[in-house]
Amino acid sequence: MPSPTDVRIVDSADVSPEARIGAGSSIWHLAQVREDAQLGENCIVGRGAYIGTGVVMGDNCKVQNYALVYEPAKLGDGVFIGPAVVLTNDTYPRAINADGTIKSAHDWEPVGVTIERGAAIGARATCVAPVTIGAWATVAAGAVVVKDVPAYALVAGVPARRIGWVGESGVPLAAGDTENTWVCPATGDRYIETDGTLTKETV
Repeated sequence: MPSPTDVRIVDSADVSPEARIGAGSSIWHLAQVREDAQLGENCIVGRGAYIGTGVVMGDNCKVQNYALVYEPAKLGDGVFIGPAVVLTNDTYPRAINADGTIKSAHDWEPVGVTIERGAAIGARATCVAPVTIGAWATVAAGAVVVKDVPAYALVAGVPARRIGWVGESGVPLAAGDTENTWVCPATGDRYIETDGTLTKETV
């Protein structure tokens, strides 16, 4: 772990000495970061958030208050996790086995949520593993994601469905001047839609 001058960890946080925390990161009150978790540089873990064993986070991620990031989740650079978001890890959850014995760590196989670069998960959304959230996608507050989300998609609802596209600024895209083109009102960037996927036009 980096020296205390590189990382801010408040006294009430519970951070395993086996976690790796990148320089410039902050772990706030009552947060828990479990063993073998890997946080990149300049990450923020908010009050009461949970980062599970072996979770991998890229640089510049924000995990807001009381979010639960269960292993083996993988977060790319610049991912935003809103307040009280849940990333699950058990496809068939049970507290006991069929014979009534208590389930142990050996009785189930954890599966993770993968969130790619720049994507944002809104407050109280739930991502049910195994799913992948594509780069720069936005999951609306309160949504329940049960299938993969394409890059740049805006999804909402229970279960979550695509209701539009967003650009890298996070602003919903507007229809362009030709069929299957989209434009970001904030940046002017142009995107091309092909068979349900979106790609950014290169200059």
